[in-house]
Amino acid sequence: MAELGRVRLSDPDALLPTGFWVAVAVWLERPQVANKRLCGARTEARRNASLPRAQTEKGPRRGQEPGLEEHDAGEPGQASPEGEPGLGPRGREGDVSAADLDSLWDRVSQSLVHDNPEMLAFISGPAMGSQPEAPQKLDLVLRTVIPKASPRCPLTAPKKELVVQDVTNGSVTFLPLEEDDEGNLEVKMSNVYQLRLHHSEGEWFISVLIFCPERWHSDGVVYPKPAWLREELLSKLARWAVENRKSEFKSTLSLVSVLRYSRLYQELKEKYRDMVKVWPEVTDPEKFVYEDVAIATYLLILWEDERTERGVTTKQSFVDLGCGNGLLVHILSSEGHPGRGIDVRRRKIWDMYGPQTQLEEGSIIPSDKTLFPGVDWLIGNHSDELTPWIPVIAARSSYTCRFFVLPCCFFDFVGRYHRRQSRKTQYREYLDFVLEVGLSCGFHMQEDCLRIPSTKRVCLIGKSRTYLPSSEVWMDEQRTRYLHSRQGYSQYPPGEGHTPSAPQAAAHDAGPQDSHRTCDAGAECMPDALAAEGGVAPATGPWMPGFCPREKAERVRNCAALPRDFIDQVVLQVANLLLDGKNLTTGSSEDGSLKTWNEGGSLSLAEVAAELSPETLQQLKRECGGLQTLLRNNHQVFEVLNGQVHIRDWRRELQREKPPEAKRSLPAEVFKTRICWFFTHHPDGCVLPAALCPFAHGPEELRPSQTSKKQKQAP
Repeated sequence: MAELGRVRLSDPDALLPTGFWVAVAVWLERPQVANKRLCGARTEARRNASLPRAQTEKGPRRGQEPGLEEHDAGEPGQASPEGEPGLGPRGREGDVSAADLDSLWDRVSQSLVHDNPEMLAFISGPAMGSQPEAPQKLDLVLRTVIPKASPRCPLTAPKKELVVQDVTNGSVTFLPLEEDDEGNLEVKMSNVYQLRLHHSEGEWFISVLIFCPERWHSDGVVYPKPAWLREELLSKLARWAVENRKSEFKSTLSLVSVLRYSRLYQELKEKYRDMVKVWPEVTDPEKFVYEDVAIATYLLILWEDERTERGVTTKQSFVDLGCGNGLLVHILSSEGHPGRGIDVRRRKIWDMYGPQTQLEEGSIIPSDKTLFPGVDWLIGNHSDELTPWIPVIAARSSYTCRFFVLPCCFFDFVGRYHRRQSRKTQYREYLDFVLEVGLSCGFHMQEDCLRIPSTKRVCLIGKSRTYLPSSEVWMDEQRTRYLHSRQGYSQYPPGEGHTPSAPQAAAHDAGPQDSHRTCDAGAECMPDALAAEGGVAPATGPWMPGFCPREKAERVRNCAALPRDFIDQVVLQVANLLLDGKNLTTGSSEDGSLKTWNEGGSLSLAEVAAELSPETLQQLKRECGGLQTLLRNNHQVFEVLNGQVHIRDWRRELQREKPPEAKRSLPAEVFKTRICWFFTHHPDGCVLPAALCPFAHGPEELRPSQTSKKQKQAP
């Protein structure tokens, strides 16, 4: 046995020892957040047990399996006793039952007692001898660790582990399993390791130990090197153990098989990776291609599971509302699902997909004319102003129509969504709003978190209804009432003349855990939030006045289209703010002599914004990135690093390593094609001599732009 490393914990919020088990649960259920070569883990079974005694001890009573508590014998998967920390949420059971785990632990425990007392002592830890009469209660978890599929490691198979958690003594032991010649699972003794929590002299420590370090075998994926356990895993566990925060969102891929997702994602990634090379849009090809591949993978598995549940083989049809570049439509269609995409603006890449990918240019205005009665699924992938409408459109298209939305920008039914709950993040509050819409439309709502390169990764799914088909007329009356109740929300921000009703306020106060309310009968179990006397006739025209689809021409919102006078005014004001915090340095003058030069101070973006007028901030707010984008666009003057704004010192720019030859041609083309801002506006002038400054020191140095010449010569 060897201790690889030990880390002292700082616990100002008194989260230990519970925090240790929270950290263990992350490594147990979501190992991919620490080991990037893993796709995830699947919990197969859980069981309560007790550690077997050494051979000299009195054995188990007749009829009781060794190592299993008597009260557990007929209750597979029982959780730990109430009040014991660290066991976390229960995983979905896979292809191994709790009875199989009983049998496995029976064999392992007998082997420990008779053949491997050293391993038994390793699992029991130093506290074993202190209470010889008290059986050590354990929590057993059988999990499958799923490696990330890749071309470099195509043969790495999922591995099973038996995890032994001793909550009382603060240790968790990982026993890798492998099949013997007869197909039985046995412990792979060479790769056994343990995480242990210590408390000594008022301080907490976490350590990682290996049972047999000289025999440790690393495959670089499921079984990392001991150095990784010591340096990477231990430091992450130490951080997680004392983090005083609770996630607002579910674990990733909680509704689909992680193993099937990993395999299919890699297959589709290889199949469609050439799209990155021919991407004609100005957006980042890798981000958009692999994000749409990941979303398509998720939907394909979700739909395959649905076909299995329903006992059908026909692949689901779909319509993607606000399909953008159309790649998701292209992948789903290529994989055999009939469907089409609709977007207000045609993209260049549409012409590259071929006739089998149906993409239409047009606006969607929610009304009786924009229903899809023959479609199985509606998709809203970053669908902006259509996002809250998609549950409504799906509900009114047909009783069997389902939907999938991935909310991004925050839109209400008309205009922007206005935040109303300061206790939640804006993102969580908006997700709760869309959940409320789905519930109000009569859907059982589900929530999951995707694995995509985006900060907005939570998807919402409506697969089934909370009412019977015979109650459709009544339910549509409730939808109409709900839409009427929402009128005015987007026009009136909080505190400006529109107060939500009590049921709506209650719905907004509810968290994601309330999103699975059901209504198994018909009109007789009308939701309280929608109960009202009388009826409202369904709308026959546009469902809500004031809805505006996106403009067909995409407006430039990167501050480049702002008036030049406005930009110059903001640049000069911010520069003067920085120069007020004087920081004098020495520079070279035009004649070669030394001179002092004020490089200014440093201000955070928030401090800069506080000095600008409300009118200026309002105009910047309409642009993507706002103030930060404007300052970064003016990189000749400013440097923005980690939220701090500085005056750019061009001496340091010239001292940096020169770029490769291939990257020098563009700066040469624009050399001296713009007036030096410092030469004109800085009180000390430019810090560089004219010969070294890439910008013109006066009109006489200006050169015509080579870029504009090429544009004029182009046919």
